[in-house]
Amino acid sequence: MIAIKEQLLVAVQAALLEVAPESTVIASLEVPKVASHGDFALTAAMQLAKPLKKNPRDVANALVASLSKQQVFQDWVADTELAGPGFINIRLTPAAKQQVVREVLAAGASFGARVGDPTAAHRKLLVEFVSANPTGPLHVGHGRQAALGDAICNLFESQGWSVWREFYYNDAGVQIQTLANSTQARAKGLKPGDAGWPESAYNGDYIDDIAKDFLAKKTVTADDRSFTASGDIDDLDGIRQFAVAYLRREQDLDLQAFQVTFDHYYLESSLYTDGRVEDAVTKLQAAGKTFEADGALWLRSTDYGDDKDRVMRKTDGSYTYFVPDVAYHMAKWERGFEKVINIQGMDHHGTIARVRAGLQAANVGIPLGYPDYVLHTMVRVMRGGEEVKISKRAGSYVTLRDLITWTSKDAVRFFLLSRKPDTEYVFDVDLAIAKNNDNPVYYVQYAHARICSVLASWGGDLSVLGAADLAALAGPQAQTLLAQIAKYPDMLRDAADGMAPHDVAFYLRDLAASYHSYYDAERILVDDESVKLARLALIAATAQVLRNGLAILGVDAPERM
Repeated sequence: MIAIKEQLLVAVQAALLEVAPESTVIASLEVPKVASHGDFALTAAMQLAKPLKKNPRDVANALVASLSKQQVFQDWVADTELAGPGFINIRLTPAAKQQVVREVLAAGASFGARVGDPTAAHRKLLVEFVSANPTGPLHVGHGRQAALGDAICNLFESQGWSVWREFYYNDAGVQIQTLANSTQARAKGLKPGDAGWPESAYNGDYIDDIAKDFLAKKTVTADDRSFTASGDIDDLDGIRQFAVAYLRREQDLDLQAFQVTFDHYYLESSLYTDGRVEDAVTKLQAAGKTFEADGALWLRSTDYGDDKDRVMRKTDGSYTYFVPDVAYHMAKWERGFEKVINIQGMDHHGTIARVRAGLQAANVGIPLGYPDYVLHTMVRVMRGGEEVKISKRAGSYVTLRDLITWTSKDAVRFFLLSRKPDTEYVFDVDLAIAKNNDNPVYYVQYAHARICSVLASWGGDLSVLGAADLAALAGPQAQTLLAQIAKYPDMLRDAADGMAPHDVAFYLRDLAASYHSYYDAERILVDDESVKLARLALIAATAQVLRNGLAILGVDAPERM
């Protein structure tokens, strides 16, 4: 059906040129929201009516007449009808819809992906996500970022992009100094509430763990650094470096449990040591987009839509936090990433305008709207009917590892991706472990396992299903399932374009529902061999699409449950 749609588009374009030779309208076929309206809808008649100075329905009739002469329409279209002011509703033959089964079985794991597109191969995308400073365990909000970032990367990879996953963090500054001071206090035998405990400190049990390992002179190794403790409680810089390495290792363990990996860890401090911050400031000054006032250096960000001009360099000579952000994104552009997506919390909303303003003011060829942002709300966690706010390990919040331990990697990923990022979300632990249809990840995974069970009971060679006679797939439930499968490639493309992995989660639930309805309506392992093979081919294709979609979300497709 996917190939047939492409052939139909060629036919539509030919019809457009026949009816309106001077037209620049590009052929497109829409999927009607109401299934009874057909499989595709052609709206070109309304677009052509005005330049042709004709009634849209007359144009539609002319298009249908042209289309009906073409072989692809004669082979695969059951009927067309005019609707409304000039819509052309197109209904495919059952045989046309059945072709999607062969396409899925032939393509396998690549079904739905944009394969072999020469325009996509050179496109480079950087996705920055999680980017948690190493001051404590990853919290549930970081988990939402990890799920979103990884799924968005998978979506763009499915469309042929070259994708780079990056984790950006600061290993210096006020928060890191607070971490060092807190660890030193624990190493001296102090605890929260004691006299001498720092007024500004991290109070979680993990600080005590860091202090004990520092005193034991242990070596800790993370993905991007390694450090051996001196054991000297007066070695504050050594404590700082050890604590950062320790918590980076802890973050790595969290991310490994979540099956999220990164291509690169980028240090904020390197922007200063490499001279990128100063270089960015120099470029902004040379462009005439800065001014001095009240002993500070300002950016004329209002020239680029910001609500007010922003301080870049404070009176004490230090830079405000958005300046290294501008320098960092200039570096991303210089590294060849034509598209950049930042996954961040809603609290970063205010930085968007000033970062983009700085990039435009620098006048280095960066396009408007660079970078893209996906902002997410925080997550509330419910367990046993009550909100959970405290983790003993973290001291003040629920950690990502808590959530994985209580449920599973699959449940956490699916649940955190099942809503639009900017909507409030309540993670119900009890629902996430429930083995019933109310649990969306269970519902989808069970559909896959159910299919695997049927295929195992059959015990035949799956390779023969690609050549099965599919004529038996004519019932209403089979036709609905076929139509749902056929939506997958377009859904995947649109989800990537919209940076919307939740669309994949929605689709998978709909596909699972269509399969469960089909399973309840038609017995698969029947005596009639041709009917049996047709139905087996259909469910094998369904299982493949379920696997493909779950893989985009980073969720497993179990064969048994």
